[in-house]
Amino acid sequence: MTESRYYDAVVIGSGQGGNPLATALAKSGQKTAIVEREHVGGTCINEGCTPTKTMIASAKVAYLDRRSAVYGIQNGSVTVDMVKVRQRKRDIVDSFRGGSERRLERAGVDLVWGEASFVGPKELEVRLNSGETVQLSADNVFINTGTRPIEPPIEDLASVPALNSTTIMELDEIPDHLLVLGGGYVGLEFAQMFRRFGSEVTVVQRGKQLLSREDPDIGEAVAEILREDGLEILLETQFQHVEQTDEGKIQMTVSTPEGERTLSGSHLLVATGRAPTPSGSICPRQASRRMSEASCW
Repeated sequence: MTESRYYDAVVIGSGQGGNPLATALAKSGQKTAIVEREHVGGTCINEGCTPTKTMIASAKVAYLDRRSAVYGIQNGSVTVDMVKVRQRKRDIVDSFRGGSERRLERAGVDLVWGEASFVGPKELEVRLNSGETVQLSADNVFINTGTRPIEPPIEDLASVPALNSTTIMELDEIPDHLLVLGGGYVGLEFAQMFRRFGSEVTVVQRGKQLLSREDPDIGEAVAEILREDGLEILLETQFQHVEQTDEGKIQMTVSTPEGERTLSGSHLLVATGRAPTPSGSICPRQASRRMSEASCW
């Protein structure tokens, strides 16, 4: 028999919006639960701000060490241990995540580990990570499912081991040559980071400037700074084709204002943006007789 639980409020997803909301509701006296399928803290703590800034700090140390002579400090050759960089990042993320979990517990929020889907207007079925299933009902259900990396509709990408903004932080080696598809905030953050770690880096941007949401002079200034750091920046460049060679290299054919080029790299980062996690992922696989699929959106 499936266990049933009633709450005043249930929050689906424990990100930067869901955690403060659940905490405030619980402290106001409402019986509150959060359903989380993977890890507490959302993108910011686990795949965004916290881990990237931790790794950027390591990259900055390597960058300054290589330039120590400019400051009158003589130093030897610089090597980067990516396994230790990654472990430092993991340790800090674990610390932040643990702090978020403890704050929820102290507020009296029930943390339910699993994946939720609606089976009624205010009823959820949660497939627990342990394999069991529970039914939750609540007066109010809040959807806080966050964002995920965009997977561009490029058929060739399925044939190569492309990285995204999450998987690139789990590398245990420094790419010899990192190809970055996308010249937005996320792509440039990793592009400069890995250049400072020691990689050759090529950024492919289809628009006329980097950081398309910024004023043109900002994009131009950022491009100039990155080129001074040794990055290759290709603007108004369209992706054409990508494949992996027998030697394991990534070969990407692009169309530039000067003509077609084939770029060869050791790794490919696809950084074409992030999008909200579709609400359909928590809707029933078959429409309940008590609610339509349309009510999930």
